[in-house]
Amino acid sequence: MTALPPGATIGILGGGQLGRMLAMAAARLGFHTHIFAPEADSPAFEVASAFTVAAYNDEAALASFAKAIDVATYEFENIPAATVDFLARHIPVRPDSNALATAQDRINEKSLARKLGAATANFAAIDDLKSLKAALEAGFACPAVLKTRRFGYDGKGQAKILEPSEAEAAWEKMSNQPSILESFVAFRSEVSVIAARSLDGTFAAYDVTENEHRDHILHRSVAPARLAPDVAAEAIVIAQKIAGQLGYVGVFAIEFFVVNESGRDRLFVNEMAPRVHNSGHWTIDGAMTSQFEQHIRAVAGWPLGSTELKAAGAEMINLIGNDILDWPTIVAEPGTFLHHYGKKEVRPGRKMGHVNRLLLAAPA
Repeated sequence: MTALPPGATIGILGGGQLGRMLAMAAARLGFHTHIFAPEADSPAFEVASAFTVAAYNDEAALASFAKAIDVATYEFENIPAATVDFLARHIPVRPDSNALATAQDRINEKSLARKLGAATANFAAIDDLKSLKAALEAGFACPAVLKTRRFGYDGKGQAKILEPSEAEAAWEKMSNQPSILESFVAFRSEVSVIAARSLDGTFAAYDVTENEHRDHILHRSVAPARLAPDVAAEAIVIAQKIAGQLGYVGVFAIEFFVVNESGRDRLFVNEMAPRVHNSGHWTIDGAMTSQFEQHIRAVAGWPLGSTELKAAGAEMINLIGNDILDWPTIVAEPGTFLHHYGKKEVRPGRKMGHVNRLLLAAPA
């Protein structure tokens, strides 16, 4: 295994805010970055060494991209697996298409978690309205949630089913896409593990993070999460098992529901993200090594950095839509770190930036 030296070029598929922050972290370490994305106004372009505007299935553009870089990675999981496979015939892609294929399908995610001994919600594969009705008639408990198996995020591509009579309306929301029916989990909180695995198999995790959502979009993340030490350790062990099973290289996130049963917290794996993650943005200012630098280190074959907190705790708040317009007040607050994504158009529900704060005391 040979580590890439400073001056090498890292290719990033996807030009959103995650790609932007990866490029910024790479530059600090002396790397060049080349962004490949179909959107001409991608915010990552502003901070990259080079960029290509092309569709992810444009093989001629991908071939040119491959010649210009030393290794490739991706900033979000909706990249076509065929794109990763094409690039992998020319250059290393980290993480590989196996990890991508697992994370792109909720059935694959939950099946892997169960195979490794982790708990999940009950689930069933749904291919059409007939199979949905059959599952409900066979005793699949309501309330339940119907989700598309692929390409859903921030609450998109899902519908609640409070009783079997709502099956048709829920299926219509799926637009005839293959789906997964999940039992409703009465959770007390949502947490995530942000972790990394290197080329040589070294594993490092950040403090488990507690997450608060509003309108299905992450609003606030706080580390460390309010969990008993043994439960937090269990979450990290599950993440390590998943990464090892996939032979994963890079930063990833595992999201969990925390359910209180008879006075003890129990973890249910919800989803995996094969990339840097919104709930890990606090690490930019709150950890010795940010998740973005950690990912660059991993894909470049460097040793992983320290995941230690810089303070007793750290907090991240997303700036959604018009929240970004309050930047004058935000930057006037001592001890606050503003991260503006450089997006030109403010829209309701759009992630425009985030704010980090260090906490003098751990969350109570």
